[in-house]
Amino acid sequence: QVQLVESGGGLVQAGGSLRLSCAASGSIFSIATMGWYRQAPGKQRELVASITSGGSTNYADSVKGRFTISRDNAKNTVYLQMNSLKPEDTAVYYCNAAVVSLIVRNYWGQGTQVTVSS
Repeated sequence: QVQLVESGGGLVQAGGSLRLSCAASGSIFSIATMGWYRQAPGKQRELVASITSGGSTNYADSVKGRFTISRDNAKNTVYLQMNSLKPEDTAVYYCNAAVVSLIVRNYWGQGTQVTVSS
C-alpha cells in the first residue's frame, strides 16, 4: 500500500505565498508523474500542475508564472510553490502520484485546504 501525506496549506492574504509538500511512502518501486489538483466548492477537481520523473512540467493556464512544481525523487516528495495568490486559488489541494510497483496505480492524498483572503 502507498500513502501520500500533504502539508503546507493554510490561510493567506491575496498576494501572499504558500508552499505545499506531498510525501509518498509504502510499497514504491518508482513514481512516474506526480501532480497537484484542486477542487473549489461546487466545482470539479482540476489539474493545477504535474511533473514527470524526468522533470518535465505542465501547468494550468490560470497558474502559469505564479506556481512552480518540483520534486525530490530520492524522497518521493513533490512540492508546489504558490506565489501571488489570488482569492480564486482558494480550494482543497490534492496530491496525486502514479506509483510503479507490480503495476502502475494512481494514488491520492487526503487534501489540504488553501484559503486566500481578499
